[in-house]
Amino acid sequence: MTVVGPFGLSVRDQALETDVQTGLAAVEEGLLDATKSEVPFITEAARHLVRAGGKRFRPLLVMLAAQFGDPHAPGIVPSAVVVELTHLATLYHDDVMDEADVRRGVPSANARWDNSVAVLTGDFLFARASRILADLGPEAVRIQADAFERLVTGQILETAGPREGQDPVGHYLDVIAGKTGSLIAVSGRFGAIMAGADERVVDILTQYGERLGTAFQLADDVLDIASDSHESGKTPGTDLREGIPTLPVLLLRARAAEYGRPEDVELCALLDGDLTDDARLAEVLRRLRAHPALDQARRDTIRYAEEARASLAPLPECYAKAALEELCDAVVHRAG
Repeated sequence: MTVVGPFGLSVRDQALETDVQTGLAAVEEGLLDATKSEVPFITEAARHLVRAGGKRFRPLLVMLAAQFGDPHAPGIVPSAVVVELTHLATLYHDDVMDEADVRRGVPSANARWDNSVAVLTGDFLFARASRILADLGPEAVRIQADAFERLVTGQILETAGPREGQDPVGHYLDVIAGKTGSLIAVSGRFGAIMAGADERVVDILTQYGERLGTAFQLADDVLDIASDSHESGKTPGTDLREGIPTLPVLLLRARAAEYGRPEDVELCALLDGDLTDDARLAEVLRRLRAHPALDQARRDTIRYAEEARASLAPLPECYAKAALEELCDAVVHRAG
């Protein structure tokens, strides 16, 4: 048994380990190649987050999904590069919208340079992803375009907020299905399609990615509050400080609105105050870590991860399926 990947994934088969490790190494090379420009400054900006590392969760899913067909098919690595480039591009844009100072333990592009550089660098990465995608055929272009539409729609929904009378928690789940679930679903879809897997298998791995993507984001929401380390690549409380709605906060607000408990109302008031004050942020984190809303968010994370695992049931038993099931455990562990 060998441990590979950022999640400590246990691989119990030598052939699978070799395919995954070789594939991820090729993706890294592909990312460096795709972020190289004739203009040195563009190369520096485009590689800023590539070199900062990251989980490479999406390329890992592409490699595992490809095991249900020909794992050495030529389109697998390029499709993994496409999804990771798209993900990286959204991070540049997200950091501008959120006015974030840190990403993956390094200064964000907008903090290091400025917002214009960050936005244009994200656009550059989208352009490079599109160039690679064009060589993968019209179906791949359509799949990526549909996913990108969902991703942008999710971002717009988040910016606009819930409609009058709409459940904020339901709205938020719709947001993250678009912002996060769509691209992780495409990772499973691309891996299976490029490997020539059966259409039924493609659909299963797409649904798996969709559910796992939601669990993945909810785990990040929990980590932002519960972690004392930098497991999420951000300082704990970053989302709170930036006023980004996350599931534990939305659940807290729902409880405060429904039951009106003074301590919940008071905590909501603290959240609505100035969280640039370190002492105030620390107090909010302390209270949220002891609040039932955080436990409920953990349970919701587990539920989506278990739905992802259940969706794999029709697949034949194999080492790749076991690895996909273990990814569900890894996501839940992050929220533990």
